[in-house]
Amino acid sequence: MANLLSLSQALSLIEQQLPCAETIATEIINITQAQNRICAEDITSPINVPAFDNSAMDGYAVRLADLAESDSLPLAGKSFAGSPFQGQWQDKTTIRIMTGAMLPQGTDAVVMQEDTEQNPDGTIRFKRIPRLNENIRCCGEDLQQGQIALKKGEKLTALSLPLLASLGISHVNVYRRLKVAILSTGDELVPVGQPLQTGQIYDTNRFCIKLMLNKMGCEVIDCGILPDNPTLFEQAFMQAQQQADLVITSGGVSVGEADFTKTVLEKVGKINFWKLAIKPGKPFTFGQLPQAWFCGLPGNPVSALVTFYQLVQPIIAKLSGHTQWQPSPQLIATTATPLKKSVGRLDFQRGFYWLDQQGNLQVKPVGFQGSHIFSAFVASNCFIVLEQERGNVNAGEQVTIEPFNELLG
Repeated sequence: MANLLSLSQALSLIEQQLPCAETIATEIINITQAQNRICAEDITSPINVPAFDNSAMDGYAVRLADLAESDSLPLAGKSFAGSPFQGQWQDKTTIRIMTGAMLPQGTDAVVMQEDTEQNPDGTIRFKRIPRLNENIRCCGEDLQQGQIALKKGEKLTALSLPLLASLGISHVNVYRRLKVAILSTGDELVPVGQPLQTGQIYDTNRFCIKLMLNKMGCEVIDCGILPDNPTLFEQAFMQAQQQADLVITSGGVSVGEADFTKTVLEKVGKINFWKLAIKPGKPFTFGQLPQAWFCGLPGNPVSALVTFYQLVQPIIAKLSGHTQWQPSPQLIATTATPLKKSVGRLDFQRGFYWLDQQGNLQVKPVGFQGSHIFSAFVASNCFIVLEQERGNVNAGEQVTIEPFNELLG
């Protein structure tokens, strides 16, 4: 294992070699088509939010000086959302106001309706004296005009896009969608939905990769399944890289007689690194074709998903201009059961974590941890990350966990 790159070394090399966001082309699009796209510039607010001082409650607008002399005040008028109080606000009176309505000039506080009652003569009695600015939303309290609302490099989501809409922004400058070509390799593979013959398996990796690419906002170019033929490998690689910014293959990166990916990549492109000290996912390849970047994932389904999550995900984030992307936070949990682990590689085991009655994080492995056992992912919500030099783990020991992010949600 001494000659294998660690995950941190691999990620560092990737960060150094990939281009910066300034090289990515941009386009201006309507915000209705902007979900999962990446901001290409800081977006500043053209207005104050709120645009005016308004009430946070249904109640009564008051001046504290008026309440200092009496706990009851006559009603001078009403202020509704979209229909503010008009006219001169007379001294020693109060104004009925609704949530979101503009405050009459001079308002010191809004007394919520539940803290008032109407006297027989129609005046309003205040059961308590409010604090200064109580139940008042101040102009610009959320965002001030000229303030950065969204930073360059942020993903536009169902949370951030309504913010832009609330500012009256209808179009946004975004980075061009990353074009990703995907190929699967292997004579044994059959497209999902077709009948299997003896010795064949379904091509679930390409399907899984496509789902994750769609979730990351990529433009997917599906190049299908490659048979185990080096000439066809070379032709397919060269065609794919002419259409895409990134080419991703699944399978063919190990050391078997029919594993041609590494050989062909060395011939027509460049290998930046191959083989990592991680489990599953050791035979991961990162390199370059003449016009595109290249990632070769292992053929085992779990290995393909783990390497995509840990390595390809940050590659796509950077190539997409998503500079605000961060890896999943790692937490410390107590393992409820023993964990099997051999020294030598960083191990990503599928696990399920929860909070016990004392509020402590607990975790347990899910299913058999073989790189061909994909079903364990369905019942998992995290990776149990076991250090490279760590061996077997006893129940009750502390371990690092990495909760799945939105990619696997």
